[in-house]
Amino acid sequence: MTGLKAVDFKIEKTMYYYSLRIYTVNLIQVRQVNELLGVRSNYPKEDDWSLEVVQKEDDPPFLFIDYFLSLLEGKYEKLESIGISRENISIWVLYEYEGQCNMEYDPVSIKKMGENGIALCISCWEK
Repeated sequence: MTGLKAVDFKIEKTMYYYSLRIYTVNLIQVRQVNELLGVRSNYPKEDDWSLEVVQKEDDPPFLFIDYFLSLLEGKYEKLESIGISRENISIWVLYEYEGQCNMEYDPVSIKKMGENGIALCISCWEK
């Protein structure tokens, strides 16, 4: 033993938070959305439906818009039949940054969101 101690330090990484949010009015609707989309809400509030994905800076790229839209594709009529309109659906980007905040999105994905009436919401904050 050399007398040196290992120093445990935390390296802060930039985090990206992506979320598909569907406004629901009760737990029954949440369960119906789970079934229709084939994926369960992982949002901590039981009566709100949201699929949250966290990406670290060094993770491979995650095409969140394409992924979320693929979950919804072909299911809008079924969602409307349980009282969920397209205006109740949004895709969120939550991003913490240092110095400068820059984002760039594929125009094809953005166009597809617009054609389907899905809002893109972005919230940024400095570390």
